[in-house]
Amino acid sequence: MAEVSYYTKEGLEKLKEELQYLKTTGRANISAAIAEARDKGDLSENAEYDAAKEAQGLHETKIAQMQETLANARLLDESKLDTSKVLALSIVKIKNVKSGATMSYQLVSESEADMKAGKISVTSPIAKGLLGRSVGEIAEITVPAGKIEFEILEISR
Repeated sequence: MAEVSYYTKEGLEKLKEELQYLKTTGRANISAAIAEARDKGDLSENAEYDAAKEAQGLHETKIAQMQETLANARLLDESKLDTSKVLALSIVKIKNVKSGATMSYQLVSESEADMKAGKISVTSPIAKGLLGRSVGEIAEITVPAGKIEFEILEISR
């Protein structure tokens, strides 16, 4: 059974738009590449045709995967979420206990993660260590560089 993923409204719309693009423009581009390769002659010795057909297979696999993701996607109503604990879509302000550096992250689904925008995946080590915790708690999180302690300063939506 596929895993349920939770999305913001913007993330779900972006997923739908990308799927629509793949089904329309993406398929048309691949069909054109296959037709162009077919026009070049003998298909038994046509590497371009083989490459185009392989690209078509990969493209259709990606469409199927996105359809499955979309079928298991759930839209979270942020207004009804509890802000006393860190949950998916929480915006969490944390402080590195050792260095004193503060940072703010929003916990989002894997496909919405964008470190530059301050959005980290709920499956990342930092997010996993923060989930379910409350303001004032200190979370000891194991990251590739070792163990880091973070104090949760603020939780918002």
